[in-house]
Amino acid sequence: MKLPLFFKSKNKPKKVVDQVGEDSRRQVMQALAKGVVDLQDVIAPPAIEEDFNYLKIGGVYAQVLFVSGYPRYVSSNWLIPLINFQHTIDVSMHIQPVEGRAVLDDLRRKIAEMEAEITNNLQRGKAVDPGTQAKLEDARSLQEQLVKGMERFFLFGLYITVYAQNLKELKVVSEQVISTLGSIMVVAKRATLQMFDGFNTTIPIGKDILDIKRNMDTTSLATTFPFTSSELSDDKGVMYGINEHNESLVIFDRFSLENANMTVFATSGAGKSYAVKLEVLRSLLLDTSVIIIDPEDEYKLLSQVNQGNYFDFSKNSVNKINPFDLSVNKIEDEDVLGQKVMFLHSLMEVIMGKLSPEESALIDRAIVRTYKSYGITPDPTSQSKKPPLMEDLYKVLIGYETETGRKLGLRMERFIKGGLADIFNAPSNIDMSSPLTVFSIRGVEDELRPAAMFIILDFIWNEVRKRFKKRLLVVDEAWYLMQYAGSARFLRSITKRARKYYLGVTTITQDVEDFLGSAYGSSIINNSAIQLLMKQSPPAIDKIAKTFYLSRGERKLLLSAGIGEGIFFAGSNHVAIKIVASPEEHKIITTKPKEILKQKQEAKQ
Repeated sequence: MKLPLFFKSKNKPKKVVDQVGEDSRRQVMQALAKGVVDLQDVIAPPAIEEDFNYLKIGGVYAQVLFVSGYPRYVSSNWLIPLINFQHTIDVSMHIQPVEGRAVLDDLRRKIAEMEAEITNNLQRGKAVDPGTQAKLEDARSLQEQLVKGMERFFLFGLYITVYAQNLKELKVVSEQVISTLGSIMVVAKRATLQMFDGFNTTIPIGKDILDIKRNMDTTSLATTFPFTSSELSDDKGVMYGINEHNESLVIFDRFSLENANMTVFATSGAGKSYAVKLEVLRSLLLDTSVIIIDPEDEYKLLSQVNQGNYFDFSKNSVNKINPFDLSVNKIEDEDVLGQKVMFLHSLMEVIMGKLSPEESALIDRAIVRTYKSYGITPDPTSQSKKPPLMEDLYKVLIGYETETGRKLGLRMERFIKGGLADIFNAPSNIDMSSPLTVFSIRGVEDELRPAAMFIILDFIWNEVRKRFKKRLLVVDEAWYLMQYAGSARFLRSITKRARKYYLGVTTITQDVEDFLGSAYGSSIINNSAIQLLMKQSPPAIDKIAKTFYLSRGERKLLLSAGIGEGIFFAGSNHVAIKIVASPEEHKIITTKPKEILKQKQEAKQ
């Protein structure tokens, strides 16, 4: 059956539209200007054909569904499966407020009927119908809320129009929509013999012609809002991967949040370094400078490809960092020397182990005396002078000629005369002017790595405060720093203050339990607006779930996640993500030994 055009016009629609199809764009514009046709004639389809179970609008088929059954209980955003449905559909929600007095009268009558039914069954010795009992409890609860003014009453209608290019596709997609709603205990049916009325109900004219509604109170209605989906896609920022909920792109600018810090947790081999290297590679394209502390030499190729500075701290290295360096540009309201004394005190704890109160006091006095021997005092004008070296502190401690001083000197001797003497007992010669700077400590012994990372982190922090620009700082294997209170406290301090210096700190670790078990680790997470959780081990999943309030499904996802899969948190939003890279990017950032060996062989050839 053919019906008149939905867009009504004073002209003859079919003839006009046919003519428009034959004319050129210029002729159409002329006709519009002369008033021969109007805009409705141009945009209207040739005809709308209505059948029992579908509409044909021009060359497109449509089918209207209405929701007739709802579950007793729903959670917030229960419409997400419908909003994220992978096909073109129109969703229409019609909400009509109802006068409270009329509702209360109806409730009183319904409650009286259900009480009478239950009483009658009990008198006859029959079992009480559980359905009636449940309805009675709901009605009494709603009545109480309405009387107190805590709830209002509404009528709610939900309608969906499905579109397809042919009838076969229309049938398949409609069944998928019905099944999707059925998975959340929502019953949807086709508007048979009312397709045209249903179509007019779902278009934005504000008329509910089908008028198939369900009563809802304020709380129940609120679960349908906000009309959100699992989307994390912005018009600017870095592409982190594919949203596994709906195959959309996860594009995000971490500097748009309250802070740009990020924490990455995963087991070994889950793809955490791969994901971070991909972010680094793409951030460099957006004029973001990147600084990396690399314990395992994983970022060398990335540095070479981007012509970055790569500093290798190993025996006989030409790269030097002096832990006694002061920030040249004094920051307003900051006690530069005092903060450096605190840092050096914490560094001595990392180097020497736990210090007694007597040893702590002596260390502080020795550090101040060491600076004073170079003419450096709390006076800011003196702090631009040449700073002392680690060896100078050693000499001051030995010079006290006390048993405590001598023992402390011996405990730091390996940094003066050992393998790291040439690295951290010499004036600094590091240039961080390149957009990408990598500090590699693979050549440093495992037991000395926490101290080396601590010194490098302090040097980076001084450089960050000298020049204000957009930067990322990547601290890989951060658990090295979390082993000691002083270094953990320093890393936490940087994450808390990074926002002021346009810095985003990325903290990566596979030792999740130790990290989360530390008060400093928890503080770092709280001060990180972005988290990336990838595959987790069963012993760690409980602590992860408690920290990030994961659902049961999210726990299972992290336990069974493949390489490069996980959950991406950005502010209050989070989605399941799959990290993907182009073939060119993959060659640069891969960490698979087999692929790296193949690349080396190809390079030799």
